[in-house]
Amino acid sequence: MTQAPTPTEDTVRRLVRSLLREGAGSAAGPDVRPVAGGEQPATWWVGTRHVLRLAPDAEAAVRQRRELRLRDLVRPYLPVAVPASVAHGEWAPGLTYTLDSKVPGGSGEQHDVSAIGEADLAGLLTGLREVPLRQAETLGVPRTAPRSLETLRRSAGHAAERLAAADEFDAARLHQLTPAAAVQLAAQPGGAVLVHHGLTGEHLVVSADGRVRAVLGWADAVVGDPAEDIAGLARALGAPAAVRAATLAGYGARPCLRGLWLARCDSVLHLAETLSGRASAPLPLLRFQLRRAWEPILLERVTELREDADTDAGADDTGAGRDRADGTP
Repeated sequence: MTQAPTPTEDTVRRLVRSLLREGAGSAAGPDVRPVAGGEQPATWWVGTRHVLRLAPDAEAAVRQRRELRLRDLVRPYLPVAVPASVAHGEWAPGLTYTLDSKVPGGSGEQHDVSAIGEADLAGLLTGLREVPLRQAETLGVPRTAPRSLETLRRSAGHAAERLAAADEFDAARLHQLTPAAAVQLAAQPGGAVLVHHGLTGEHLVVSADGRVRAVLGWADAVVGDPAEDIAGLARALGAPAAVRAATLAGYGARPCLRGLWLARCDSVLHLAETLSGRASAPLPLLRFQLRRAWEPILLERVTELREDADTDAGADDTGAGRDRADGTP
């Protein structure tokens, strides 16, 4: 098997010099620097206006080609920006690149999302639901089955005990999610939508006034459970903000609570795995996500859900809609 080349600053500079006029008059070419550290950085800042992403292997190249097509598909349905590629091709045999225009703004980890920003997120969730699934799957977007919340609950229970022993978490908090509640919050048949599946703080571009201006990172999109995106927002922005946005998008109590508990269980599992050495991720970020996901909301007593809470459109008529699901009295 051929060893994939290692991208270097010289590699990147030669590539972007051939693509951009910016810095063309300079012998050194445009300023390039890796977005994050690592021995083989795959994402680079190029000057002040562009971002270069390099696929490091053949699998990533397939995902990047699909992502470029998917961004074009979803753009008309969303009220927020999606990155635009100004050039794309191969930086090495079989390995792709895309040079994207930089979207102004900071990350969701730098700026708090305002109430209007939550409305932006509601528009995002609404738009994802409207993207034609047949077209997305034709592009190669995979369809995934909903996760079992009961299986996740049991795994998170063991992880919570380890975190409790390390004085990181009160394991009794997970007892709120009973086996019966986990069954009640199973994904409903026929509810699949296009799911971004990576709504982390770093993929949300937020302006200083709290508006959500763009969503990055579409490579992991799937056709599947919309509660996964609600869960991503809960870990990134906090449970109340995520549930408010989902409720504004027309989701009822059941998918909101499902997303909440997916986020809570995942946050416990991810922190426990990293503390034990079985995974590698920044501990401050994982602790932040744990706190965010476990922020309280009013709609916690899932045993009181009525059957009509299953329908998304009528969430406000169930008594478990906007006045309870979003944490607003």
